[in-house]
Order: sequence, then structure tokens, then C-alpha cells
Amino acid sequence: MFSLQDLLGQQQGTQAVEEISSQVGANPTDVNSVVQMALPMILNGLANNARTPEGAQSLNNALEQDHSGGLLDNLGGLGGLIFGGNQSSAPIPSRQTDAGGILGHIFGNNQGQVANQVSRNSGLDIGQVSQILMFLAPLVMAYLGRQKQQQGLDSDGLSGYLGQQQQQIQNSPQGGLLDGLLDRDRDGSTVDDIASMAMSYLRNR
Repeated sequence: MFSLQDLLGQQQGTQAVEEISSQVGANPTDVNSVVQMALPMILNGLANNARTPEGAQSLNNALEQDHSGGLLDNLGGLGGLIFGGNQSSAPIPSRQTDAGGILGHIFGNNQGQVANQVSRNSGLDIGQVSQILMFLAPLVMAYLGRQKQQQGLDSDGLSGYLGQQQQQIQNSPQGGLLDGLLDRDRDGSTVDDIASMAMSYLRNR
């Protein structure tokens, strides 16, 4: 299973889930269910993009410029960073925390469909699911930025690392759900669909 505890470690993952739960008004068990469906979608999209040298280099550049991993050191304030506290006077978020921008570029016009399908499979309403997605997007980028630093990954290293993550996703129970949600052109394959969405995000950095 792909949870935030798997991705970030038990302590940080639990802290992130608790922060998300308090922000969206859902219990941690339900939040974890959503995470286990949504997290593979984001990782799989980035992995497909990084299969090409151009895509891997674009991701590498995005991580170097905007995603050092420092966001993971402020999980308790994650809601304020992403949503800006007071919505009426919230500042424009930096690229590091621009969850809407990340999700919009990766999922394109499918973002609402993804949230709707995850909602149906999780039991949480679509508003709560959409908020959880907005937490996950910058967390994934921060995680990749930290892995890049800690492991000294270049573009080729990122491609290999994400390829390993993708293989685990495809072998997991979430793999079938992912295929159904993201096969946008209904050709039986999500590779072209997810790759095009992820490439759109990285090219617009």
C-alpha cells in the first residue's frame, strides 16, 4: 500500500495525516484511504514523464528550483502554507506550495474527475478529497526534492527512482483503480495519458 507513512516514514507520515485530517474535517482512517488511492496517481504521472530524457531533466530542474524538501520540516503548518490561512486575503502561494498549479498541470481537465472517482471509492465527499489532493501534490514534490538531495540524484537517477516506485504501484491493489481513472482516451493504456499530463506540468514551470 502507498501511504504517507510509507513515503515519509512513520513519524512524518502520521504527522502529515493528522494535519490533513484536522484541516479537512475527516478522521485519519478515511484520510489514509484517500491517500492510498491518490498518492499513486501523482507518483505514476511523474514517473511516466521521467521516462524520457527531456522529462527527467525538466523534473530535475523543477526540483532544483522550487522543491528543496524544506516543506517537510513544517508539516504542522502545512494547511496555512497551502491555503494561506484567511482565504479572503491569502497571498499567492509560491511554486513550492502551489498545490492547485501542480495538480492542474498534472491532471489537466481530469482533476475534477479524479477527485470524484476517489470520492466514490473512499466515502469522503468531493470537497474533502479535493483538499487532500491539494495537500499531497506539494508533499510529493518536497519528498522528491529531498530524495534528490540525500541520494545525490541527477535526472537519470530520478528517472530510475521513479521507475521503481511506478513498478511497485503497478503491482499494488491501486494499480487497477489507477488504470480506470486515468485512461483519458479510452485506448486501454494510461501511459500516454499520464505522460502528457505530467509533461504539461513540467513544461510550464
